[in-house]
Amino acid sequence: MLLRSWVEAEDLGGRVAWVSVERGERDGQRFWVAVVHEVAAAVSGDRLVRHVSPAPGLLAHVVVERLLADLQALEHPVVLVIDDLHELDSTDGLDCLELFLQRVPAQMRVALGTRVEPRLGLHRLRLEGVLTEIRDPDLRFSIPETRELLEEAGISLSDGAVALLHHRTEGWAAGLRLAAITLAGHPDPERFVTEFCGGDRNVGDYLLAEVLERRTPEARDLLLRTSVLDRVSGPLADVLTGGSGSERILQCLEDHNAFVTALDAGRSWFRYHRLFADLLERELRRTDATIIRPLHRAAARWYEQHEYVVEATRHAQAGHDWSHAGRMLAEHFLDLTLDGRAATIHALLAAFPTEAQATDAELAIAFTGAAIMDGAVDEADVHIRHAEGLATGVPAERRRRFDLRVSGMRVWLACWRGDLEALSEAMRSLQAALAAPMPQELALDKDVYAMALVNLGTAELWASQLEDARRDLQRALALARRIRRPYLEISCLAYLGLASVLNGSPFSVMVELADEAVTIGESNGWGEHPVLASALAVRGTAYVWLGRFQDAERSLDRAERTLRHDREPGLVFLLQYGGGLLRFAQGRLDDALAAFRAAEGVQRLLASEHALGVALQSRLVHTHVALGDTVAARACLAGIDPQLRDRTVLRVSEAALCLAEGRPQDAVDVVAPALEPVDEPIRFAGSRIQALLYDAVARDRLGDPRAAERSLDRALELATTQRLILPFVLPPARDLLKDHPRRRTADPAQLTAILEVLAGCSPPTDEAMPRSDELSPAELRVLSYLPGSLKADEIAGELYLSANTVRTHLRHIYAKLDAHTRREAVTRARERGLFVRR
Repeated sequence: MLLRSWVEAEDLGGRVAWVSVERGERDGQRFWVAVVHEVAAAVSGDRLVRHVSPAPGLLAHVVVERLLADLQALEHPVVLVIDDLHELDSTDGLDCLELFLQRVPAQMRVALGTRVEPRLGLHRLRLEGVLTEIRDPDLRFSIPETRELLEEAGISLSDGAVALLHHRTEGWAAGLRLAAITLAGHPDPERFVTEFCGGDRNVGDYLLAEVLERRTPEARDLLLRTSVLDRVSGPLADVLTGGSGSERILQCLEDHNAFVTALDAGRSWFRYHRLFADLLERELRRTDATIIRPLHRAAARWYEQHEYVVEATRHAQAGHDWSHAGRMLAEHFLDLTLDGRAATIHALLAAFPTEAQATDAELAIAFTGAAIMDGAVDEADVHIRHAEGLATGVPAERRRRFDLRVSGMRVWLACWRGDLEALSEAMRSLQAALAAPMPQELALDKDVYAMALVNLGTAELWASQLEDARRDLQRALALARRIRRPYLEISCLAYLGLASVLNGSPFSVMVELADEAVTIGESNGWGEHPVLASALAVRGTAYVWLGRFQDAERSLDRAERTLRHDREPGLVFLLQYGGGLLRFAQGRLDDALAAFRAAEGVQRLLASEHALGVALQSRLVHTHVALGDTVAARACLAGIDPQLRDRTVLRVSEAALCLAEGRPQDAVDVVAPALEPVDEPIRFAGSRIQALLYDAVARDRLGDPRAAERSLDRALELATTQRLILPFVLPPARDLLKDHPRRRTADPAQLTAILEVLAGCSPPTDEAMPRSDELSPAELRVLSYLPGSLKADEIAGELYLSANTVRTHLRHIYAKLDAHTRREAVTRARERGLFVRR
């Protein structure tokens, strides 16, 4: 009340951010996301505060640092009120609040309302004289203030009675308010004060009894029965009382200032003053304790029907309905996780008794997910085995949901372990579960479906099942967008980019998809979140192949900062491999070898070969050769499975060793099978380009410059389609190109870019590359769909892009072609011969 009165008196024109901490709030991230939301709304006219969304693993201090940075440009006063701070049970959240208070900008004032001493180091603020503290003596009513309160309530008492009442309540504001409610309309106020002050009964209990006595039976019953709730609405109160008209009663109680406060402008949700609620609940236990558990169970059912999962689970637990609580937590574990409520999940799990954990299969699934999120994979394996052992007890109507969750958890667990054998078995089970159309009973499990598809597609990618990976990641991306889960979109886009390149798409596709993933992350406030590691690692690796080494270093360094190395070893492998590739291209050979060795160490932790495992073995051979250690290179090559030695990437490694040992003819012979014409499209051009370059180097050393130039021209021609630069700047190919700088058959822009990188400059980006048609590769891909009938949303689906990205490309296409309609754009593009590139 005091805080609201103060805010109104300040007349700040709405520049007030008010955050009420929910009871028992354990998620520091959730608290700070709420603070950002309210502050952003309060200063919306300034457009200062950037949006942030909850996410698994989002650290509160990252949110706070971002908020503090945004508020540095604050020009006008704003007030932040944090009410019920004592309810914040998060060490991380409180630590961040202490940090925020120490660095809060001068234009912001922060007011904290709490019933207990906050766990904050406020001594520095006291010493600096910037902390105002209003404590018990300041809040305690004086005798004149007591009289003023009573007079405003229309109560007339003698001076002696006022002094007596003040003494009995010790100036306690809530106690005086309870007394005023009781005295209003009392036939003999003086006698009431005498009786009240003459007994030794607890002040709160005495006054509560008097307040309830003066209510109608319906209001009294409503107050007592709903005291088990943290907040109450009319429909919910109707369920607990078995009556009707509860909303009207609650509104009437608020109108009479009877410790009932509306929480929304429509006055549909209310809460009781905490003191009042505690007194009511104590009175309910005294008068009818047997109905408390049934009330909690009824509340749980109502909350579940209205999709308030956490409240429903808490009330089911309070009502000792453990199976109901376990089922709800299992069903909603994933959406709570994606909403960043890990601490809440752990608190709910901790509230289950041992016997419930031992006998509930669905609850065991929730324990499995929590363990995986904590990185405790061995513990997760124990829980999932326990769940499978109890599967026969799952009711038939929920069995398919249960099986889908088990399969999804198995894939998730196998992904993190890198156990391809277990992954293969889990994938078959999950593929079968996902092959059929989504049944009606799973309509609410779209989060589970989407996550299962993400895990399946990722697993298929690392297992080199590229077509399956693209299919399932595309399905996951479409579903993630439909259910508005940007967190899941990010991994889908990143891994779709990698799968597409390994399947033959240009590296620009890989960059574009990774860029969109990063944009999504940054727009949600996840710029330093581990979820971006996949997109940053994929983009950085693509930049290496495109010769954009500075961009690659920035992206890979950022991925290294955000990645949690105890998670998803397949991604850790990719990051180490990409880093090694970059350092090798930069000539930092010892660093490259260290990075490749680190990736090799991750490979040993995996139960099966990573999709880039053979490429890693090839790079190790190349690095040893570049370091002049042919003995180590040959030993490395000898340790590779003979069945793999026929792959182009390994033939290139052997050719490098042959050249280092002075055997150019052997190098020609080794790469010859890789250069034979093939009927099928080349999936990944990088290895074939390197084979052509080593053939050119070998033939040049054999004294056949024309044959060398033919192979060099073929390599340049093949590289132009994907704008690849990396193979030409690695030894010994770079020396060859320096000796043959003018290639008449090469694309001038591509050759210029390669020579600039060789000279130590960065190549132009796709957007800056000089092109006769002026359209970027991304715009050309969108353009190729315009003669058809697909709409922007459908084109987006074909290209794995968001509809907004496609519309942006369309605007650029129209502008560059000087077209105003789709038909005009198609006509102009045909006139310029742009569709030839499709």
